Amino acid sequence: MKRILVTGAGGAPATNFVRSLRAAPELFYLIGTDCNEFYLQRAETDEKHLVPEADDNDYIDILNKVIDETKAEFLHIQNDAEMGVLSRDRERLNIRTFLPKHETVEICQSKFETFKAWEKAGIRQPKTLKIDTEADLENAIQVLGGEIWLREISGAGGRGAIRTDSYEVAKAWIDFRAGWGNFTAAECLQPYSVTWMSVWKMGELVVAQGRKRLYWELSKLAPSGVTGVTGAGVTTNDPLVDQIAQNAILAIDNTPNGIFSVDLTLDRENIPNPTEINIGRFFTTHEFFTRAGLNMPYIFIKLAYGEQIPAVSKRFNPLPPDLVWIRGVDFLPVLVTMSDISRYKEELKQRREKHGKL
Repeated sequence: MKRILVTGAGGAPATNFVRSLRAAPELFYLIGTDCNEFYLQRAETDEKHLVPEADDNDYIDILNKVIDETKAEFLHIQNDAEMGVLSRDRERLNIRTFLPKHETVEICQSKFETFKAWEKAGIRQPKTLKIDTEADLENAIQVLGGEIWLREISGAGGRGAIRTDSYEVAKAWIDFRAGWGNFTAAECLQPYSVTWMSVWKMGELVVAQGRKRLYWELSKLAPSGVTGVTGAGVTTNDPLVDQIAQNAILAIDNTPNGIFSVDLTLDRENIPNPTEINIGRFFTTHEFFTRAGLNMPYIFIKLAYGEQIPAVSKRFNPLPPDLVWIRGVDFLPVLVTMSDISRYKEELKQRREKHGKL
């Protein structure tokens, strides 16, 4: 039985990974670590251990002790903070990993470095400027015109993001976040976004699946409306997204290895623009694909161990389109189809029409 250690085990991204492996056709012994003593209690692993935060000087040494004590064989990371540290110090780890090159991790964890790599490769994307000073902010508002999209250079979940056309609001926000030198300003795109999750082995694409986001959960609680918490997503099969996402990845790494999850947003001409790559980890909601019939975490583990992967019907978008995954805080996720949703909308429409005739 393979012994897999999952970091950040009390968080939703790691829990989706754990549930996916529980759904696989072989048994795994799962070991969880987390730096939060409360989140750790939520971990659905066979055993769990508290560790320091990733930036703690003792983090690597204590993690190695856990690895040795639990006889863990393989390490999977599902959050950006630990990804950056563990990727950098991978040679110090007493355990197998399956990660992209560290240079790739560094670029993808900086939205501005990612922008520069894509700009050099001619990838269509929102024009982006780094904001170091008030003069940079003034210039960004003039150059970009209209509303701008402010966001922190690193971090997930729409961290520090707002959209505004006001210099005063933008300056106050950066001041509040103590963010001079750590923000970018970009053109505002449409609210419609697509995600493309893929697994690669030494430069070869193994499998990829697209998903359109229908809405953000808890969007009213974030200044930008972007929470990083997908409320509902629907499977898609768009060759244009497939091609653009691949180009975006290959512009940064010509021999991708491991997990590359691309975020794309539609521009005013309805062309998907890549906005970031979530590197080395699956999207939070990847249990969606598992329940629909594509267990990418299991494929990932089989590749990491050099074993034959389960058969997939095709490399690009093997799942049928219009499958919908709906989730929320304290609710079990629900897998339905767009037809199911349309049926209820049609019933309401008919009731309205009937009411109007009374």
